Amino acid sequence: MIEIKDLHKSFAEQDVLKGVNFVFDTGKTNLIIGQSGSGKSVLLKSMLGLFTPEKGTIEYDGKPYSSFNPEQKRDLRKEIGMLFQGGALFDSMTVEENVMFPLRMFKKGRKKDHLERVNEVLERVNLTGNGKKFPAEISGGMQKRVAIARAIVNKPKYLFCDEPNSGLDPKTATVIDNLIHELTVEYDITTVVITHDMNSVLEIGENIAFLKDGVLAWKGDKSEIFKTDNEAVTDFVYSSDLFKKVKQAQLQGL
Repeated sequence: MIEIKDLHKSFAEQDVLKGVNFVFDTGKTNLIIGQSGSGKSVLLKSMLGLFTPEKGTIEYDGKPYSSFNPEQKRDLRKEIGMLFQGGALFDSMTVEENVMFPLRMFKKGRKKDHLERVNEVLERVNLTGNGKKFPAEISGGMQKRVAIARAIVNKPKYLFCDEPNSGLDPKTATVIDNLIHELTVEYDITTVVITHDMNSVLEIGENIAFLKDGVLAWKGDKSEIFKTDNEAVTDFVYSSDLFKKVKQAQLQGL
């Protein structure tokens, strides 16, 4: 579990986060949504320790990150998996080498043992037999699955995903959403996902934080988001032509 308490973050004279409070539950897909500039990325980077908030606390399983010494911060980093926007694979490395990279960084052991773990996670994301290929030789959806395998290879307690469906077609995006959700439940991970994709919200939005202008404007789950009368949320949800038609159909009782 990760708990955010009264978090404030500013840059120069601009207040970006203005007292955000939220609990990211273990074993659930926790989504951070909101329009561009709402503070989503700043919140994520603050949780990762890349930004230092002016006020408030970030607690990992009840322990404030601000109280961690350098060794504790290194230990926490070993427990975090990161799925970057676009995948961020190393083009010059094979699939196998990309997935093995965190093991080489954080785990001692023989290459044989590392390779065994790599093959385990590649099998789990349905990429068995693709280890010797380079990223350019596989599809965008497969690249995302490689990135997921790399993110979970160290058996993380916490998984952060930044726009995991960026650049994917709707069918492939659904596959990635479901995979992230399955891994979250299977390994009891605290998963945090930043997304603009309403399909992701509807697929895996078990615990949702909606940010607007640096404030937590709404929280709930995928079953509640279409029922809320929060104007900021409805403006976001029904911003696309497709969902405007859905809303019109609901109003007409179709």
